[in-house]
Amino acid sequence: MKQTWFIPWGWCHRPAAVAGWLVTLAAVAYMLHVFLAIDARSHSVSDTLYAVYPQWGVTLLGWDWIARASQRSQA
Repeated sequence: MKQTWFIPWGWCHRPAAVAGWLVTLAAVAYMLHVFLAIDARSHSVSDTLYAVYPQWGVTLLGWDWIARASQRSQA
């Protein structure tokens, strides 16, 4: 029997297992690292946002893909 990593929570997903929490914490840690690295070298808020957006977007899409795949495997 496989365990569900994430459960639906509105339009988002909520971690429901240790593996889901690990994936979520890894994504948040990566996004924080990217933000701090970019913010240290940017000159304005818009510089930071323009540089962070592609990194965060891809990370969140990957996180969403993993969450949906873990739910699909249970169906």
